[in-house]
Parts: sequence; structure tokens; C-alpha cells
Amino acid sequence: MSISKLHNLPAVEKLKIIEALWGDLADDESNLPNLAWHETELKETEEKYLAESIEVVDWQLAKKKLRSRFE
Repeated sequence: MSISKLHNLPAVEKLKIIEALWGDLADDESNLPNLAWHETELKETEEKYLAESIEVVDWQLAKKKLRSRFE
């Protein structure tokens, strides 16, 4: 499938493709590049979490809310 065809897909189909791609990438994390900005973001988020300055949401509930936006 070409990139131009992806633009015409409904959001639900695009999300299914994203999930499949993400699953494929996650199967072998050793092939992923180490991005400095990502590490910085993770550290900042951890600091905010430890300082209790961010809201923690149950992962299952968060996924359900996000998916409901595209149903």
C-alpha cells in the first residue's frame, strides 16, 4: 500500500495499521534508535511523577477513552 492511499483511509483503519507497526517494532527493540529527545522526555515525566505533579490514569481506562474517540 502506498502512502498516498493511507491518506484516504478512515481513522479507525489508520489506527489499526499504527498498532500493527508498533507491535512489529516492539518485538525487537534492539533495532530502534536511541533518541536523545525521547530520553529527556522520559526523565522529565519521571520527575513530574515523583513530584506528584501529573495525573496518573489507569492504562486500560486511558486506552478505552482514546479508542472511543475513533469508533
